[in-house]
Amino acid sequence: MSSTNSALQARREAAVPRGVGSATTIHAARADNAELWDVEGRRYVDFAGGIAVLNVGHRHPKVMAAVRRQLDLFTHTAFQVAPYESYIALAERLNALAPFPGPAKTILFTTGAEATENAVKIARAATGRNGVVAFTGGFHGRTLLASALTGKVQPYKAPFGTMPGGVYHLPFPAGDVSVAESLRALTLLFAADIDPAQVAAIIIEPVQGEGGFRPAPTELLHALRAICDTHGIKLIADEVQTGFARTGRLFGIELSGVAPDLVCVAKSLGGGLPLSGVIGRADLMDAVGPGGLGGTYAGAPLACAAGLAVLDVIAEEGLVERANVIGNRIRDRLDALRGKPGLVPFSAPRGPGAMVGFDILEADGRTPCKGGAGIICARAAERGLILLSCGVLGETVRILVPLTAPDSIIDEGLAIIEQALAG
Repeated sequence: MSSTNSALQARREAAVPRGVGSATTIHAARADNAELWDVEGRRYVDFAGGIAVLNVGHRHPKVMAAVRRQLDLFTHTAFQVAPYESYIALAERLNALAPFPGPAKTILFTTGAEATENAVKIARAATGRNGVVAFTGGFHGRTLLASALTGKVQPYKAPFGTMPGGVYHLPFPAGDVSVAESLRALTLLFAADIDPAQVAAIIIEPVQGEGGFRPAPTELLHALRAICDTHGIKLIADEVQTGFARTGRLFGIELSGVAPDLVCVAKSLGGGLPLSGVIGRADLMDAVGPGGLGGTYAGAPLACAAGLAVLDVIAEEGLVERANVIGNRIRDRLDALRGKPGLVPFSAPRGPGAMVGFDILEADGRTPCKGGAGIICARAAERGLILLSCGVLGETVRILVPLTAPDSIIDEGLAIIEQALAG
């Protein structure tokens, strides 16, 4: 077998379609907490966390032990064939944690895209309506309906023809777009394109992920809640990237005080195993009849075991509070670097908790640098740090370090960011 990054890259290019991109040419051999080693034995600090999947770190001992116990019992039955306690127990735990009042129910799936698509299905079934409103810059997955919800044409829509209908996009308040302008766009949408009585749901990320780590203004979320209440529309919070302590709350929507009707979860819920779900108000969740929801691997036994352990770790290790400590440490260091001679100009860091992003700027110190974040991330990888870019223009560097990372590892990664900004 190949044992170098270059040899594996050559094999990958011959065997794997180019449609699945990779942020680096590092080929993983092993990992632990916030560190990863490639097939050549080189160590990296991990500030990507598998794209927000590893809030409890690589191979957390409690998660590993839970999965091993389940592995010795059974790996699959399909919940639709022979249900099992871990699925039910995880649903119970999530229902108790739901960021809205009243009875809740949870259904489990495998991927974030399954979560967003099924949230829309549930909203449509509960309302008897078809329309869905989303936002520019939002990312809700790569399957066809999820791509339609996503507010970015390249690379998520352009090659794939006509998207599913009934999806409308509003400008997200960022840059020169104000909350008032976003809400005016919604008023115009209701006047020109679709009656609000035909809208099933509005879906929004409490903090845009791929869109550049841009928090949804609290004013906007409260206004959307009021509009939904007025017109019988269901508010869907896409917590796939913001969920499970990343923002300094268990769910990012809690920062606003707004209660959604449906919550999409995935990524860090599974601690590295594929697991997603929809948590919703019980009456909405029961709008779909038996057989209308599910999936062969949805809520798989190993993943449910991991999910229960993840919730234990978050509570026992105080990771909600730890996210705020980590975030403050990162923001303080980045603020101290801003304007330092010899560094590439970049914006003030933004984002709640340990969901921190900053924009790479042109020499004028104001204009976002298109593709600039990718350059910084590549320099960081050369120096031993895995770092990801995002943003509509590829201008944003995002930090998703595991919440279990010790301060020494965080400081090491931040030092490498400084080196990368220096060129």
